[in-house]
Amino acid sequence: MELTINLQTGSKTPLYEQIYDYIRQEIQSGRLKSGERLPSTRALSRHLEVSRSTVELAYEQLLSEGYVEAQPYRGFFVAEIEGLYQISRSSEREEKKKQSEAPKYRYDFSPSGVDLKSFPYNTWRKLSRECLTDDRTELFRLGDPQGEYGLRSAIANYLYQARGVNCRPEQLIVGAGNDYILMLLTTIIGSSHKIAVENPTYRQAFRLFERLSYKLCTVDMDRKGMSVDGLRASGADIAFVMPSHQYPLGTVMPMKRRMELLKWAEEREGRYIIEDDYDSEFRYKGKPIPALQGYDSKGNVIYTGTFSKSIAPAIRMSYIVLPEKILRIYREKCSFLSSTVSRVDQLILQRFIGEGYYERHLNKTRALYRSRHDTLLRCLRESGGQFEISGENAGVHLLLHFPPGRTEEDLIESAGKKGVRVYGLSGYYVGEKKEDGAGPVILLGYANMSETKIADAVHLLMEAWQ
Repeated sequence: MELTINLQTGSKTPLYEQIYDYIRQEIQSGRLKSGERLPSTRALSRHLEVSRSTVELAYEQLLSEGYVEAQPYRGFFVAEIEGLYQISRSSEREEKKKQSEAPKYRYDFSPSGVDLKSFPYNTWRKLSRECLTDDRTELFRLGDPQGEYGLRSAIANYLYQARGVNCRPEQLIVGAGNDYILMLLTTIIGSSHKIAVENPTYRQAFRLFERLSYKLCTVDMDRKGMSVDGLRASGADIAFVMPSHQYPLGTVMPMKRRMELLKWAEEREGRYIIEDDYDSEFRYKGKPIPALQGYDSKGNVIYTGTFSKSIAPAIRMSYIVLPEKILRIYREKCSFLSSTVSRVDQLILQRFIGEGYYERHLNKTRALYRSRHDTLLRCLRESGGQFEISGENAGVHLLLHFPPGRTEEDLIESAGKKGVRVYGLSGYYVGEKKEDGAGPVILLGYANMSETKIADAVHLLMEAWQ
């Protein structure tokens, strides 16, 4: 199918946002039906005469909001959304009324935000053009199932220098996003394991493990991370953890707890730790703590990472480092699976890393996020608000802990009335949150807000919460 989108190149609205708005409206109106296949990012970019990354940014936003679904090896499809209805002419007035009554946010403290304005468009465009200057037919053949060796070498070198990860390029597999990486891991090791996740946790990973038919359990956290005693008591043989910056609590796991986790894995054959190192690039106090994988001498840590936070979500590039014993299983049973990332995109990223652009982009982004981080902390501390701050030393969000007496719902609702969107911690718990007598907790992300907007939004929050 073709989408006829009248893009306004002179508009202040970015092209990816125009594409996103058009497809979203088509889905809401019912003109795009549930289950209908959307054009591939390559086909749509060619049809609209825009870069593929522009279309991918639009699709990523639609994916994150649940309007479309990505099916491995098949493409993008309109999602089946409960409560989504077609807008007939007779009901347009009612729909507009509902939209006018819906909360309108001037500021959004999304904890999963990424500053897309800092995406290195010029560099990416330059590398894309250079990669395709010559007639390189080999780039359009099926490549290495694990990803191109040059890219894996570049990632391995970066991981060793920046994160202390010990691996050979042969241990790396590159895939289109973390969801695919975890699905591939299931194909390799099977789903007959019991996985323990931190509580609260990254709900997307929990939902995915659930859909992949794993037995699941949650282990409560203390100030140092996942409780190892609770992990032993759970009967799990795989622990899914985020030691460098736990999401959503922002906990940085200290060395002693990391060693306790490794000891747990060594106590019995077949135990593994999945280390999700999703945003370790952003740390504002002290030096980054090396990855847990770098201390693993027994091959029990499965390390996963992504470029979604450090570059952009829509480039869909993640990777997994397999211990040698799991690598052997992969080669015996799963090496027939083709790579899910185009060789052209892999070559662009390989050069982006190898030629120093990635390091320069990270330095620029770190400085940008640090400035916003410092602005948010300063405004909060000067506000005189009745809360404590945690999780501020890394990542792109922090937490506000309020004393008992107010509810999370009240804080979110009163902020919304001022046009500010904030997020409650309760949404990240699996099951009911245990009553511990503590007050509500609010998450504030700052990656996609300028310093001026942060200051304005905090001022409104203090008015709402006084």
